[in-house]
Amino acid sequence: MTMPIKSICCLGAGYVGGPTMAMIAAKCPHIKVTVADMNEQRVAAWNSDTLPVYEPGLDAIVASALGRNLHFTTDIRSAIAGADLIFVSVGTPTKSYGIGAGRAADLRYIESAARLIAEVSEGHKIIVEKSTIPVKTATAIKSILAANSPNGATFQVLSNPEFLAEGTAVEDLQSPDRILIGGEITPEGNAAVEALVSVYANWIPRERILTTNLWSSELSKLVANAFLAQRISSINSISALCEATGADVDEVARAIGMDSRIGPKFLKASVGFGGSCFQKDLLNLVYLCESFNLPQVAKYWRQVVQLNDWQKSRFVEKIVRTLYNTVNGKRIAILGFAFKKDTNDTRESPAIQVCRDLLHERAHLAIYDPRVSAETIHQDLIAAGVSPELIATNMEICSDPYTAIKGAHALATLTEWDEFRTLDLPRVYGLMLKPAFVFDGRAVLSLESLVAHGFEAFVIGKGL
Repeated sequence: MTMPIKSICCLGAGYVGGPTMAMIAAKCPHIKVTVADMNEQRVAAWNSDTLPVYEPGLDAIVASALGRNLHFTTDIRSAIAGADLIFVSVGTPTKSYGIGAGRAADLRYIESAARLIAEVSEGHKIIVEKSTIPVKTATAIKSILAANSPNGATFQVLSNPEFLAEGTAVEDLQSPDRILIGGEITPEGNAAVEALVSVYANWIPRERILTTNLWSSELSKLVANAFLAQRISSINSISALCEATGADVDEVARAIGMDSRIGPKFLKASVGFGGSCFQKDLLNLVYLCESFNLPQVAKYWRQVVQLNDWQKSRFVEKIVRTLYNTVNGKRIAILGFAFKKDTNDTRESPAIQVCRDLLHERAHLAIYDPRVSAETIHQDLIAAGVSPELIATNMEICSDPYTAIKGAHALATLTEWDEFRTLDLPRVYGLMLKPAFVFDGRAVLSLESLVAHGFEAFVIGKGL
């Protein structure tokens, strides 16, 4: 018999938990949805007119349910106690210490959440892994719940990984390719799976809701991101070959993308991929393969990450060599710092490594991004190893692209914001020192148009 879900709690009000729960609340007005997070500032932002996450269309979704059946709170214990179903959407960063450092997922927040759920819960609850976690994490969660429940509560653990793309998260939540739910193949497990299926079925066709065993669901998330990242690294490797031979990587991508066996998505060459998932999940997959004594498989997937790092280094080297082997004291306008357009997320953004390396070459950077704050840019670069003194003397944050470009020796585009596609090129050329160099790391500008306007131009994947 399927357990009716009347109250949902989500632990974690970040990029996944906040938007996902807002959509569930908007589509399921009969279900109380509470998002709990210990970060008071983040919770206050969700309850305000300035959300902590920027996604097109998200403001309207949150506003439609906030205060009705959608609530954000720091009272985590009460939220857990009152919920039938609990999503665990806490951080699983890559470990920076100890065994598996730089590859394995750090599961301390998952464990803390499980222990708190066990301590507070009564009756029967369904626990849903929403965070990206290694295969077999459900086993650890189940053992912690079973050993630490003083009130005799019972639990079923499900896996329900997210497949959101930042910048299109609202669209992805409203009409996803699929919803994946994994559970134990037992009567109790099947009932728990069906209970979660019934929530999503309020707006998603049943044929798009895929159910599997726990381990297939946990692994599918890592594999999906690994395959997508692999496609980007693959086309980026070809971008270097195109530059060397005179081919055009966009034309090559269009030609191979028309093959129905390949398809056109994720074949856009760039300075590199970023975001919270691709590198983290790839490294996690590498570590899993090593842990299960599959070194050849681990080496295969590690190469995807290494090529992504090489693409960023290659871009910096191109700038330095083109500017007569020195950028010391030269003003370089950086357009874009987010890892992709339509988001203020900078996690693993290629811009961080590019800016870090240029600052270490003693370039003077003038950075503009329409959504990323100056504070975030400073924090990211300090975390990447740039000294506060170097940032203070060699970097400025600008309020518009033309201010950044004024007096620059070179211009580098690092995020594909739409506004960069319509830059006034005669104005840009007039503002820059001559020769005016452009390094387009996102291929948002036409190479022919740049050359026609007098620029010395390099566009990723375009042979001169």
